Amino acid sequence: MTEQSEAARRPLNTDRVLRAAVALADTTGIDSLSMRRLAQELGVVPMALYKHVANKEELLDGMADVVVGEIDPPDPDVDWKSAVRQRILSARQALLRHPWASRVIESRTRPTPATLAYLDSMIGMFRAGGLSVDLTHHVMHALGSRVLGFSQELFDDGAPGPDPGTQAAALREMSRRYPHIAEVASRADHDGRSVVGPGCDDQFEFEFALDLLLDGFDRLRRQGWSSTATQRSQNRS
Repeated sequence: MTEQSEAARRPLNTDRVLRAAVALADTTGIDSLSMRRLAQELGVVPMALYKHVANKEELLDGMADVVVGEIDPPDPDVDWKSAVRQRILSARQALLRHPWASRVIESRTRPTPATLAYLDSMIGMFRAGGLSVDLTHHVMHALGSRVLGFSQELFDDGAPGPDPGTQAAALREMSRRYPHIAEVASRADHDGRSVVGPGCDDQFEFEFALDLLLDGFDRLRRQGWSSTATQRSQNRS
């Protein structure tokens, strides 16, 4: 009996459909995922899938939940800042394993159940660490998509890199017109495979910004910061 026929004989359920979809997207990319292609992968007719997912959007919702479900639970044995850091970096690792997932998560019109549970847990970690509801509200805004392990990068244009000659000419022109950008962009001690751009170590940049944010949140917590008091002070000035 072939591997495909053995797969076809296994009972189909929602979890199997979603995990097969995640594996297919990992292998071929999210843009090539279709209900027909997924059915072929599972060895069933396309209509069999609709007993478990109503449509492509529900399939993508479920795939997002599978990925979010891979994020490690909070570590109860460390301080709140370390626990938050560990969990966000675990989220980042989950998204690195599934490079398509950030696009899918961003495209959801409403957060999926697993995403809501994760965000609720993260808020609970900040509250347990002594942050007020007010500060936690602004913390979540400041973290944005970073709380789920990804961020929109300033220098990511999604375009393939030019040849060395063209790149050198572009850098000379940039140095003439935008000297400060060129000074930063021309740093040489970076990872050429970075999605941020030539010269950036993605993981370092992510952790650098995350640590700055967490240190800032902790400082505001210790100061007893509130948005109301800050607004009053700004209005008086």
